Amino acid sequence: MNRKIFCLPLCALLLALSFPVEAQQPTKIPRIGFLGGGSASANAGRIEAFRQGLRELSYLEGKNLVIEQRWAEGKLDRLPALAAELVRLKVDIIV
Repeated sequence: MNRKIFCLPLCALLLALSFPVEAQQPTKIPRIGFLGGGSASANAGRIEAFRQGLRELSYLEGKNLVIEQRWAEGKLDRLPALAAELVRLKVDIIV
């Protein structure tokens, strides 16, 4: 009788440990594409305000967020190609 009492929990433990354990999937880091018709220097205030708003929501660039910036430098005919580049980079959203 003592053998059954000992073997039953041991068998249950071995059975439970035999199931495969799945690793937790890493969380996806959001990627934001920022597209502008001007230059980065001319829009520095807007970019900083955008980053500050993200920080207030606990998003920190380089830590849990990536921002890809593309600037047309006043050549608006470049915007479609720059937007296509951001799409190829598979950003989650284009601003």
